[in-house]
Amino acid sequence: MAKKSLIRRNGATAGSPGGKLSHYDSVGRAKMVDVSEKTATRREAEASAFIEMSAEVLKALPRNPKGNPLEVARFAGISAAKRTSELIPMCHPLPLSFIDVTTEVCENGVRVHSRAATTAQTGVEMEALTAASVAALTVYDMCKALDKGIAIREIVLQSKSGGKSGDYRRQAAVGRAKK
Repeated sequence: MAKKSLIRRNGATAGSPGGKLSHYDSVGRAKMVDVSEKTATRREAEASAFIEMSAEVLKALPRNPKGNPLEVARFAGISAAKRTSELIPMCHPLPLSFIDVTTEVCENGVRVHSRAATTAQTGVEMEALTAASVAALTVYDMCKALDKGIAIREIVLQSKSGGKSGDYRRQAAVGRAKK
C-alpha cells in the first residue's frame, strides 16, 4: 500500500499543530518562521544514524591510513551542528550551549548518536540531525576505499524537549538495525 503524502495543496498537513506547515506562507512559498515573539527556553534534541558496513570494513577501522574514522566523524558532526543554519535554508542560527557526538561499533556497522542543547526561541532538532548525518557521511568518506557499498541508514530524531510543541520520544520500531 502506498503512503499518502502529508502535504496538501494549501501547505496544511494532517499531523502538524494547527494543521499547517510552519515554513510556508498562505500561497505556498517557503519562508523562515518569525520566532521573535517566542520565549527563549532550554531546548534539547537527540538524533542518531546507522552506517551499515561489512565485517571486513569494521575490522579495518583501527588501521585506516586517513586516521581514526570514528574520531574524525565525531569532530565533523560537532562542526556541522554549529553550521546547520548555513546548510538548511530556513533554519535559524542558534547559540548552541552543548553538542556531543558519539560513535559505537556494532555487529553490522557503526551507530552515531548526537545530542544538542540551547536556550533559544526555537529548537535544536535540525542541529542534532545534522550532526548525526555529517558524522555518518564522514565515516563513509573515510572508509569508502574499502567498500563503496557502505550504507547510511536510519537518520532519525530520537527525542526533543522544550518549546511550544512539547516533548517527543521516538518509539522503538521492529526491523531497526541490530546493535
